[in-house]
Amino acid sequence: MGNQLFQEARRFVEMAKSANPAESDSAVAKAKNALSSAYANSTVAEQAQLQQMQQELEQIT
Repeated sequence: MGNQLFQEARRFVEMAKSANPAESDSAVAKAKNALSSAYANSTVAEQAQLQQMQQELEQIT
């Protein structure tokens, strides 16, 4: 099944990347929150992927 928080973080990051400008700030905030929640409960490999997703978010803002 995998790490549910990790999957949720990935979904929120994808939503933020495709959000229209009016919703972008809110979507990025939700994605950052999801990343933060997922990080503490992730394996080292997942944490590396989460860091990459964080960098993608920073490019949006």
